[in-house]
Amino acid sequence: MEKIDATKKQIPLRLSSSLYDSIAAWATDDFRSVNGQIEYLLTECVRQRKKNGKYVPENINSNLEN
Repeated sequence: MEKIDATKKQIPLRLSSSLYDSIAAWATDDFRSVNGQIEYLLTECVRQRKKNGKYVPENINSNLEN
């Protein structure tokens, strides 16, 4: 059984199949688990928010399928 870091919170997360597949492929490219990739992306987003007050690019509403 895997030991869970007590300082980390567990949250339920629902993703569309296409978003999950995109994140899973990205995680594979970066040699991370899907969970690790999501945590990495959220961490980077928070860093950017703290750095410049913006946490998403201006074109956030562009289609993820492209």
